[in-house]
Amino acid sequence: MATDRTATPAEKFAYFDERTSAAIVNARMGAGIDPRLRQVISVIVKHLHAAAREIEPTPEEWLAAINFLTEVGHTCTDWRQEFILLSDVLGVSMLVDALNHHRPPGATENTVLGPFYLPQAPHYPNGANICLDGKGEPMVVRGRVLDAAGNPVAGATLDIWQTNDDGFYDVQQKGVQPEWNLRGVFTSAADGSYWFRSVKPRYYPIPDDGPVGVLLRALGRTPNRAAHCHFIVTAPGFERVVTHIFTPDCPYLHEDAVFGVKESLVANFVRVTDAAQAASLGVAAPFWSVNWDFTLVAAMSSG
Repeated sequence: MATDRTATPAEKFAYFDERTSAAIVNARMGAGIDPRLRQVISVIVKHLHAAAREIEPTPEEWLAAINFLTEVGHTCTDWRQEFILLSDVLGVSMLVDALNHHRPPGATENTVLGPFYLPQAPHYPNGANICLDGKGEPMVVRGRVLDAAGNPVAGATLDIWQTNDDGFYDVQQKGVQPEWNLRGVFTSAADGSYWFRSVKPRYYPIPDDGPVGVLLRALGRTPNRAAHCHFIVTAPGFERVVTHIFTPDCPYLHEDAVFGVKESLVANFVRVTDAAQAASLGVAAPFWSVNWDFTLVAAMSSG
């Protein structure tokens, strides 16, 4: 005698149907899999099938997409990650970073770390010059590290790096640039202040000699990153901030290749021609003066 029972998901979606394709695929997952994996794959399948339904790619177009991703994978090496570059130029890297760093209004915003950070850069006293190759327009950056209430944060660490005036990081020009050129670690004083000397940053292209570069050209997009200085700011009891400051006059400010620019991170660069002021700061006139404060938020308790 037949018994009444509810059909399992695999039975309910046993046969492929264009109208319910995503549900059919997701129903094949086993009952005992990791819940987070189930959630992630379910959403990816749902949106991938929705995209295919909206685009209606031809078999030739779908094969071209597969071949593009294959080329991206083949371009990856021990020192180059083309898939990260693809994530960057599609804005996904910035979105993931933003989703994981929600902060209250007024707190310094995060942006992407980038591939050229090096730990253990030299630690300098405040006022030191991190430009070792002598190229570029002199720049003085001054500011304070503060908490959310505007109180100074003493002993904060500021890890700084940038390109030289030719648009290259030191690691891209080993044997050409001095080692640790335009890199340095500083510590905020008792009043939260810090300052250092450098050169005005310059825009530069991301690696565009691979499939991601081909995609950018096909889309009519620039490979250039807007001119910026990188900072990692840390202090005990506060969230780590990974961020940039951007020059307001960069021609690529509004079309940064990896979408790293946030409006709150565009600094005011003032051109100073006063020779006496320049001499007091140990730079040549004219120079660029930047005042920039970092506002940190308290770290969430893990208890």
